[in-house]
Amino acid sequence: MRNLRALVEYDGTNYHGFQRQPNAITIQEVLETSLADLTGEDLEIIGASRTDSGVHALAQVVNFKTESPIPIEKFAFAWTNVLPDDILIKKVEKVSWDFHARYFATGKIYEYHILNQRLPSVFERNYTHHIKKKLNYKDLVEAADYLVGTYDFTSFQAAGCGANTTVRTINSLTVQGIDSKLIFRIEGDAFLYKMVRNIVGTLIEIGQGKLNKDNLVEILAAKDRTVAGPTAPACGLRLIKVKY
Repeated sequence: MRNLRALVEYDGTNYHGFQRQPNAITIQEVLETSLADLTGEDLEIIGASRTDSGVHALAQVVNFKTESPIPIEKFAFAWTNVLPDDILIKKVEKVSWDFHARYFATGKIYEYHILNQRLPSVFERNYTHHIKKKLNYKDLVEAADYLVGTYDFTSFQAAGCGANTTVRTINSLTVQGIDSKLIFRIEGDAFLYKMVRNIVGTLIEIGQGKLNKDNLVEILAAKDRTVAGPTAPACGLRLIKVKY
């Protein structure tokens, strides 16, 4: 019996998030079904991040325990071969028996991509949030700094979150402009349910002039989801890295 850790890339467009659900297709279900086909075992996949419906991942981390004799150096290739084209196993390695993809994680990095131009893009529609009106880049960069640090992020927590505490630490939050694309990159110890998308939705309102950066202090202090901006669409979000 081995405890294996896998690095998984996926396009979340056609899935109802990572975590298995009774009446919807999810990344976890497809991974577990494909593993059963590959190994003949009924295995449980543990994921580092429970990405939402439509959210993508470049480097989701999962682990599972298996008795399969497939050589470790061939496991990623063999597993990818029984998966649909929108899920890829990038790496598989043996880890300690007690390793847990979610509980051992010390931090996560996400990116949110916005296409900020008059016309949308056919090729970017599933991977960026299109905003026609020009956003104020300077205001976005300055506002992002206000959220770096350790705070109670209740105002950016969606309903249904089961976290024991709403205090989180954001280590960095940057905004990069590349042609007509804006890329928000956020690193933190952990995130509340839809926290990243709620933060981005609020920053968008600042970029549109509906809020100003000083409002972020009031929003954090209010500990009230209704005072923050809307939830940005899932398509623009991607999990970039899980840190251990």
